[in-house]
Amino acid sequence: MSSRSGKLLLLDTASLYFRAFYGLPDSLRSPDGKPVNAVRGLLDMIAFLVTEHGPDRLVACWDEDWRPAFRVDAIGSYKEHRVAAVTPAGEPDVEEVPDALTPQVPVIVDVLAALGIARVGAPGFEADDVIGTLVTREVARSAATALPVAGAVGMVMPASVDIVTGDRDLFQLVDDAAGVRVLYPARGVRDPDVVDQARLAEKYGVPSGQAYADMATLRGDPSDGLPGVPGIGEKTAAKLLAAFGDLAGLRAAAEHGAKGITPTQRQKLLDAAAYLDVAPTVVQVAHDAPVGEVDDTLPREPKDPEALDALAERWGIRSSVDRVLTALAARP
Repeated sequence: MSSRSGKLLLLDTASLYFRAFYGLPDSLRSPDGKPVNAVRGLLDMIAFLVTEHGPDRLVACWDEDWRPAFRVDAIGSYKEHRVAAVTPAGEPDVEEVPDALTPQVPVIVDVLAALGIARVGAPGFEADDVIGTLVTREVARSAATALPVAGAVGMVMPASVDIVTGDRDLFQLVDDAAGVRVLYPARGVRDPDVVDQARLAEKYGVPSGQAYADMATLRGDPSDGLPGVPGIGEKTAAKLLAAFGDLAGLRAAAEHGAKGITPTQRQKLLDAAAYLDVAPTVVQVAHDAPVGEVDDTLPREPKDPEALDALAERWGIRSSVDRVLTALAARP
């Protein structure tokens, strides 16, 4: 990470450009008739987020592997329903992506590069893992920067990190003390659900990001091919975790027949032991993905104005590019 302090905005980029693709009309085309709705939508999102939230730093986090081998090895059904083609060992499987979206992704890469906005991935890992790793680094950096206080060891300056994602899996990173929250665009980036620990407690009945991950492990997620524990839904999972502290505590209670678990629930948990042994590996984001040093400073001017101008003309995205440039230049 750069040594510069200030607010950090982390984008789950694929989540956002998929949302843009499905949310904007196919009629948005380049001068030669190619679709650019995902490109324009993502750029407009970035312009709004920079204007509205005023980050000093920003990273567009990237899926270098949308279905990592370590997760598939743990649970073979992980995202299996979204595989368009299986590739040789060591290479990411091909994800099923709309034909009109696929050619827009390289355009996004080129525009971000010309703008000078950091785009970061890690071989063999998802964007979620990149975000988890960058959050962990940012929190550690902030924890190492203590303000001297008379009569006290020190006060930790909390991080200030906003994660923008349409993927609830990243709720596990929410941490009020560390200054980490999620902007979840259920109604769009202009009116996101701001997810902090109070919101997790209100909506899901769990007190922390880690508790959300434990609950998600029990509940499962059909959209990711995670079966969960049959018969243990979201509310039941939250109640059991509240009673026994965490997933490990709940499993120990089930094994020992502790009070507070019905015989049916106990049997379901015991029957799902093989799943519960490996599911945390899949559900938990990595905190140590191989992410190099990142210059995450948000530029005030484009890194390559000539390349950016050519891209704006070639793809007919001038208005969206200009909105980003205006937002960058207007930052305090």
